[in-house]
Amino acid sequence: MNARLLLPCALSLALLSLPTAIAQTPQAPQQPTPTYVAPRTSFGDPSFEGVWNQNFVILMEANPRVPMLVLPEADAQAFAAQAAAGIGNALDQSLDPEVPELMKVTDGLPIVRGERRTRSVVLPADGKIPYTPEARREAMRGPQSPKYDNPEERPNWERCVTSLGLPPVTGMGTTSVNPRRFIQVPGQVVIHTEYGDEARIIPLTREHKPKALHSWLGDSIAWWEGETLVVETIGAPANDRVRFFSNLIVTPDSVVTERFTRVADGELLYQYTVVDPAIYTAPWMAEYSLYRTDRPMLEHACHEGNHSLPNILRGRRVREGWLRGMPG
Repeated sequence: MNARLLLPCALSLALLSLPTAIAQTPQAPQQPTPTYVAPRTSFGDPSFEGVWNQNFVILMEANPRVPMLVLPEADAQAFAAQAAAGIGNALDQSLDPEVPELMKVTDGLPIVRGERRTRSVVLPADGKIPYTPEARREAMRGPQSPKYDNPEERPNWERCVTSLGLPPVTGMGTTSVNPRRFIQVPGQVVIHTEYGDEARIIPLTREHKPKALHSWLGDSIAWWEGETLVVETIGAPANDRVRFFSNLIVTPDSVVTERFTRVADGELLYQYTVVDPAIYTAPWMAEYSLYRTDRPMLEHACHEGNHSLPNILRGRRVREGWLRGMPG
């Protein structure tokens, strides 16, 4: 099986193995606490400066056996253990043998404003992304990489062109891949993601750049709505249409809106939506929280894809019969 499809399958198996006794009626999320006021930067904006991280097992959608959004602690621990084991076992030999050990040291299910959450999707209340039928089938297939003629046709993740800095960040377990540093200056916000070493330099403006100036991370602009930083991104790269790990579909025509709200001294609520009528039939929203950490940002190297590209393309030529009989 394609390694890029293993995580969604592992999540499905882990969820289906959970006991039906904890199934309840879906419920709506709590709203952000309106009374908390974040500290200010020297120029008066709410301050998110510093490094924020999470080490949770974050699942995207609800499963029929666990439709509730919130679980009590004991059930949450059992749910997280089974989901983490499913992820780790599926990725053990096919992608990364470190994953099973990393999944043993997560902090369990996400904690959002004191609640243990079973999923990221909070609207609609059933926890399901409102895909069109065709888009749902595409998401279930996972990321595809059928072309092997040129390096540019290979997936951006494989080529180390994009990584976890690409919005929206759907979340994944293990603290080593999630750190995000916020740097704020007058008129701009920088979101630096450790995994991939990507920095989104986001101007505080309501106007997007011309398409010719869009980056591999799309074009992001931001503005403040009270205590919330709203970031709007357009022009996502076509090569990242179906996202690795979450299978979320984001096209060049999609509008991604992220909302960052500091709801406590050490908690930063991250909410995101994707609007694309060709993919989604109704509005939806997902959320999870990041937590302030003193852990420093570390250097991240992503070179394996670049070094392996010649062999990936050469291997395809061998399969097609072009190089058979030729000296290696």
